[in-house]
Amino acid sequence: MFVALSKFEVKTDAMAEQVKDAFLGRPHLVEDAPGFVRLDVISPCENRKEIWLITYWGEREDYTAWHKSHLYHESHAGIPARLKLNASVTNVSFFEHIAS
Repeated sequence: MFVALSKFEVKTDAMAEQVKDAFLGRPHLVEDAPGFVRLDVISPCENRKEIWLITYWGEREDYTAWHKSHLYHESHAGIPARLKLNASVTNVSFFEHIAS
Protein backbone atom coordinates (compact mmCIF):
# COMPACT_ATOMS: atom_id res chain seq x y z
CA MET A 1 0.00 0.00 0.00
CA PHE A 2 1.07 3.58 -0.71
CA VAL A 3 0.52 6.54 1.64
CA ALA A 4 0.61 10.27 0.86
CA LEU A 5 0.90 12.71 3.78
CA SER A 6 0.03 16.32 2.94
CA LYS A 7 0.81 18.85 5.63
CA PHE A 8 -0.11 22.53 5.65
CA GLU A 9 -0.59 25.38 8.10
CA VAL A 10 -3.35 27.95 7.81
CA LYS A 11 -2.20 31.47 8.66
CA THR A 12 -5.08 32.40 11.00
CA ASP A 13 -6.98 30.50 13.71
CA ALA A 14 -10.38 31.55 12.37
CA MET A 15 -9.57 30.37 8.86
CA ALA A 16 -8.17 27.09 10.23
CA GLU A 17 -11.57 26.36 11.77
CA GLN A 18 -13.26 27.13 8.44
CA VAL A 19 -10.91 24.71 6.67
CA LYS A 20 -11.66 21.99 9.23
CA ASP A 21 -15.40 22.60 8.72
CA ALA A 22 -14.86 22.29 4.96
CA PHE A 23 -13.26 18.87 5.50
CA LEU A 24 -16.22 17.80 7.62
CA GLY A 25 -18.59 18.79 4.81
CA ARG A 26 -16.40 17.69 1.90
CA PRO A 27 -18.03 16.04 -1.14
CA HIS A 28 -16.12 12.73 -0.68
CA LEU A 29 -14.99 12.65 -4.31
CA VAL A 30 -11.71 10.91 -3.55
CA GLU A 31 -13.63 7.84 -2.43
CA ASP A 32 -14.56 7.21 -6.08
CA ALA A 33 -10.93 7.15 -7.23
CA PRO A 34 -9.57 3.74 -8.29
CA GLY A 35 -7.20 2.36 -5.65
CA PHE A 36 -8.32 4.72 -2.89
CA VAL A 37 -8.37 3.06 0.54
CA ARG A 38 -8.96 5.77 3.12
CA LEU A 39 -8.42 9.41 4.15
CA ASP A 40 -7.57 10.68 7.62
CA VAL A 41 -7.63 14.41 8.39
CA ILE A 42 -5.78 15.26 11.60
CA SER A 43 -4.47 18.35 13.37
CA PRO A 44 -1.67 18.42 15.96
CA CYS A 45 -2.86 19.49 19.40
CA GLU A 46 0.23 21.72 19.71
CA ASN A 47 -0.65 23.71 16.58
CA ARG A 48 -4.36 23.86 15.72
CA LYS A 49 -3.63 25.82 12.52
CA GLU A 50 -1.72 22.86 11.06
CA ILE A 51 -3.66 20.18 9.18
CA TRP A 52 -2.41 16.83 7.92
CA LEU A 53 -4.13 14.75 5.25
CA ILE A 54 -3.15 11.11 5.18
CA THR A 55 -4.42 9.21 2.15
CA TYR A 56 -3.97 5.48 1.66
CA TRP A 57 -3.85 3.96 -1.82
CA GLY A 58 -3.41 0.54 -3.34
CA GLU A 59 -0.46 1.71 -5.44
CA ARG A 60 1.44 4.95 -6.02
CA GLU A 61 0.08 4.97 -9.58
CA ASP A 62 -3.47 5.19 -8.14
CA TYR A 63 -2.53 8.33 -6.20
CA THR A 64 -0.76 9.86 -9.20
CA ALA A 65 -3.72 9.23 -11.51
CA TRP A 66 -6.14 10.78 -8.99
CA HIS A 67 -3.87 13.77 -8.40
CA LYS A 68 -3.93 14.52 -12.15
CA SER A 69 -7.69 13.96 -12.50
CA HIS A 70 -10.63 16.34 -12.61
CA LEU A 71 -11.88 14.75 -9.36
CA TYR A 72 -8.80 16.09 -7.56
CA HIS A 73 -9.53 19.62 -8.70
CA GLU A 74 -13.27 19.31 -8.01
CA SER A 75 -12.58 17.99 -4.51
CA HIS A 76 -10.91 21.29 -3.64
CA ALA A 77 -13.95 23.38 -4.59
CA GLY A 78 -15.03 23.63 -0.93
CA ILE A 79 -11.83 25.32 0.20
CA PRO A 80 -12.70 28.64 1.86
CA ALA A 81 -12.08 31.74 -0.24
CA ARG A 82 -9.05 33.84 0.69
CA LEU A 83 -7.29 30.86 2.28
CA LYS A 84 -3.68 31.73 3.04
CA LEU A 85 -1.14 29.04 3.94
CA ASN A 86 2.25 29.24 5.58
CA ALA A 87 4.41 28.11 2.65
CA SER A 88 7.32 27.09 4.90
CA VAL A 89 5.17 24.34 6.49
CA THR A 90 3.38 23.07 3.37
CA ASN A 91 4.72 19.78 2.00
CA VAL A 92 3.77 16.34 0.75
CA SER A 93 5.62 13.18 1.77
CA PHE A 94 5.21 9.68 0.40
CA PHE A 95 5.46 6.38 2.26
CA GLU A 96 5.37 2.67 1.77
CA HIS A 97 2.81 1.23 4.20
CA ILE A 98 4.34 -1.71 6.04
CA ALA A 99 1.75 -2.73 8.66
CA SER A 100 -1.22 -1.54 10.75
